Order: sequence, then C-alpha cells, then structure tokens
Amino acid sequence: MKLICKHKKTLLFAVIALLSFFQMYAQTFSALSYNIRLDVASDGDNRWDVRKGQVVGLLRYHGADFIGLQEVLHNQLLYLEGKFPDYGRIGVARDDGKEKGEYSCIFYNKASMKLLQEGTFWLAPTTDAPGKGWDAALPRVCTWGIFQLKKSGKKILVMNTHFDHVGKQARLESAKLILAKSEELMNGKKIELVIMGDFNSTPEEAPAQAMLEKMDHARNVSKYAPYGVADTWNAFQFTKKPNRCIDYIFIPKISQLQVEQYATLTDSYDLKYPSDHLPVIAKFRWK
Repeated sequence: MKLICKHKKTLLFAVIALLSFFQMYAQTFSALSYNIRLDVASDGDNRWDVRKGQVVGLLRYHGADFIGLQEVLHNQLLYLEGKFPDYGRIGVARDDGKEKGEYSCIFYNKASMKLLQEGTFWLAPTTDAPGKGWDAALPRVCTWGIFQLKKSGKKILVMNTHFDHVGKQARLESAKLILAKSEELMNGKKIELVIMGDFNSTPEEAPAQAMLEKMDHARNVSKYAPYGVADTWNAFQFTKKPNRCIDYIFIPKISQLQVEQYATLTDSYDLKYPSDHLPVIAKFRWK
C-alpha cells in the first residue's frame, strides 16, 4: 500500500513538473501600439489635459506587456511614467536625442520582462544623430529594446516607430532601414521580433508593402478572427467611420511566434476618442 502511494506521489509530481514545463515554454505576452496625439492647445475639447485620464485608463485596462507609443512629448511622458510605476520605459526624443520633440517610446512590464539592451536610431542616412532623412518634413526615430521573458528565458527584439507624414521617399527608405536594422540587432541569434508603430502608410502603399515583403501584419495571421475595424485613423471624428489603416504590429514571416489574438480598440468616452488614432493590440504565444 505504501509502495502504491509512493508511486502515485511520484506520478503526481511528474505531472506537475510537466505542466510547469509546458506553462513556462508556452509563455504568452502582448504588445500594444498607440499614437496618443501630441499635447497641442489647438485640439480644443480633444486637447491632452481633457483626455489624458482616458488614455491612461485604456492602457491600464488592457495591460499589455509592451506598449509602443508615438507622438509623446516630454510632459506627456512624465505624466505617463507617473501613472505606470510598474513599467520601465526606453527611448529618447527625436529633436535632440534627449527631451526635445516627440518620443516613440516603449513601456514594458517589469514584472514579466527584463531589459537586456536598448537604443534609438534616426530614420535617416545618418542613423546615430538627430536629423531629417530624405524628403521627410521632420526628424523621425525608431526605439528598440531586446528583452528577456522572465519565466521562459526567451528573448525578443521590440521596435517602435513613427514614419514621416509628408515624405514618400522617407517612408519607403524608413521601412528598408528598419528591416535592415532588425537583422543587424538580431545578428542570427535566437531572438524573436515585433515591430510596431504608426507607419503613415496604408497596406497598398509602398512603405507598408516593403514591410510586408518580409513581415506579416499580425492582424492578417491571427489564430482567431481579429476584433474591431481594420482602419485606425479616426481624426477625433467619433460619428464617422475611421479612415485608413496606418498603425501596425508586424512579425517576421518565419517566426516562432503565433499571433493568438489581434484587436483594433475603439474605446471611447462622451462620444469622443482618447486620441486621433485607434490603438492596436496583439497577443502572442511561442509555437
């Protein structure tokens, strides 16, 4: 009888260990991309001071492990950092590489992710110093971080960017540059990749097409049907259908990541949107 009990206990421990093993290596994570609209007084009823609490509430509720934000001015960054003490943040401002101008920053959940490396490069022929590239109207940047998932030890490169709104050549060259930089940063190592941001390009246009040559739009490869509309630009016009898909989350065509779910979030308040873009979120699992 004691021998049978002993075998049962051994079997139970084996099952628990096996379940723990699969749970560790099946670790999931999520990434959210959101152009929060810069703080500008001319937005009137949609200005930052009115809607900032709604932005925080949205981000907190959805609780992504990685949050890639665009159009973040320094005062907005300080406000968000104060509201998310459990998150770390990487990225510098585009105008001076410090605090002047907009950030394309990444917030990450410190409980689930360990930051290994970080950096920001400019979308320009000279990538390591502030400046405009090609026919761009403004300096543009891409912020990146290499992270390790604390439970599984697996590594991932996360990149967040905002392409120029004027320069057609700049947008195309920016796509090529980001793809090249991602390969350089991964350097053949066992690192998965997620690229997100505001690409100011619809799926049919050249910059998005350049990305789609090597990457999949997470919405298109989600295991479950994507939730919400495809278009992400709402222009603060709550009563009109959003126009144009310009915000994306990309993964490589050959990847160990499975997109479990994808959504375009239409959270609102008082018949208003928290930003002139809709955020997009994807949930991932290792295959």
